[in-house]
Amino acid sequence: MVSVIVLAVLIIFLLAYIFYGRFLGKRIPLNDDFITPACSINDGIDYVPAKPALILAQHFSAIAAAGPIVGPIIACLWFGWLPALLWVVIGAVFIGGAHDFFALAASIRHRGTSIGEVIKRYMPGRSYKFFLIFVWLALEYVIITFTDITAHTFKTNIEGAAFGPGVAASSVLYLILAMVMGIALYRGKIALWKATLIFLPFLLGIVWLGPRLPNQFLAPLSAFSVKQWDVLLLFYCLIASVIPVWLLLQPRGYLGGWFLYLVIFIGLAGALCGGFSIEYPAINLSGLKSLANGKNIFPILFITIACGACSGFHGIVSSGTTAKQVKKERDCVPITYGAMLLEGLVAVLAIITVIILPKNSPLLKADPNLIYAGGLAKSLALFNIPYRIAFTFALLAFSTFVYDTLDVSTRLARYIFQELTGWHSRKGGLLAGIASVLLPFVFLMASKEKGYLAAWPLFGASNQLLASIILLAVSLWLIHLGRRPWYTILPMIFMFTVTSWALVNLSLPFAQSLFNISAGVFPSADIWLLGVCGIMLLGLSLLLIMEAVRVLFLRRKK
Repeated sequence: MVSVIVLAVLIIFLLAYIFYGRFLGKRIPLNDDFITPACSINDGIDYVPAKPALILAQHFSAIAAAGPIVGPIIACLWFGWLPALLWVVIGAVFIGGAHDFFALAASIRHRGTSIGEVIKRYMPGRSYKFFLIFVWLALEYVIITFTDITAHTFKTNIEGAAFGPGVAASSVLYLILAMVMGIALYRGKIALWKATLIFLPFLLGIVWLGPRLPNQFLAPLSAFSVKQWDVLLLFYCLIASVIPVWLLLQPRGYLGGWFLYLVIFIGLAGALCGGFSIEYPAINLSGLKSLANGKNIFPILFITIACGACSGFHGIVSSGTTAKQVKKERDCVPITYGAMLLEGLVAVLAIITVIILPKNSPLLKADPNLIYAGGLAKSLALFNIPYRIAFTFALLAFSTFVYDTLDVSTRLARYIFQELTGWHSRKGGLLAGIASVLLPFVFLMASKEKGYLAAWPLFGASNQLLASIILLAVSLWLIHLGRRPWYTILPMIFMFTVTSWALVNLSLPFAQSLFNISAGVFPSADIWLLGVCGIMLLGLSLLLIMEAVRVLFLRRKK
């Protein structure tokens, strides 16, 4: 029964938080007397101290997004639900949680600067620039992937029913509501609990209202093509990346966090009380190859599921936006390790939406967002909510999660670009924001429909390779503090091995296609993307590893 699987995961995650989370927290004695960067700098734009509940919700919504939904569902379809489930549980507990916690702790102890600055301090030389370029490229793939996924969500049409325009309308109203909440919190000085009581009902009302708006409002939204939605979403990313965090990022993340909590509750209710049985195969393999497409489970499983098990993007969020908002150091464990386990639970509930589908279900051929929405709608049926409303709610929840990643990713890419160029003025911030949406714009305009499918393998591989580099950076910091960080070094070795292996595999078609150019056969845009960027990322990561080995060797000689 599905309920047994979910109960077992809940128990494992609870024990992991109590024991392993506490273990990690003791590796660096957290001190609430330490004045965090959010309090010491507090510039009102990027460094803004916030209450733990607000940061947890904002951090959770930023890291969770659609990654722990899309990746696990794809992995289930390819390899069966058991390998996907095992990687999510083991990865979240022993790799992702440690990665996220130490990234935040290291940033706070270094004035809220990025992990790139930590590398600059402990790996002198060109390593800092290599890392910043690597991170910026990885964030570009995040923006490409989730912009296109959202655009397709806004065009969803099933059996003649146009769900997309209603979801798009609700999404626009949701962003406006978040800005109003930000003004109420920081200009009106309304207490957070009062703002929560006021704005959460409005959020639920928006879900109901969006699809019911008059046709004169929905018709223009349905007229936009996917490519036009791509452009509009990138413009939103640009604006969201340069305005103060209190105006949109914090309140939107807080509301998005509550949305995530609600979705988790609905998913848990369905899994535990819905009486669903296991339908999809636990193993969908012939030997080590997928029966669906012939892909090898090693290493493809570990790059297909990034968010939900371990994600380098989390480390950038932790050291990029979250570290600039934490008021007290003891909040680090619940904000990072706790949020990682919650994200693992989101991934498990996404896996459940595949488990309950028979092998011959036509929904298995649909996009992951539709599979997820269909599963969530079945859970909502327990509350006697009509399918159309439930399905629209699920799609809005999905697009809400993506928004949480999109604007955070673009802001982080803007930070990184400013670090690379030294453009620290307001004008420089705007130019860095424009530069950070330019590459996604070019790729999405040049790619075929569903360009995110071409970018997904590279997104997963770069994301996981980024995690290994962040684990390398925090390991060097911990060694500098006199620790023996096996709890970061062993995960780093594993992540670097599987992701490097995957990047080599992704680059091979490009290398082989170069031999066909003389015959007049040129690689497609997708092969160019995977090949060129894959080789660049692998080369940058190898340079960083070599630099780390050199630093450790020199340290031992001293």
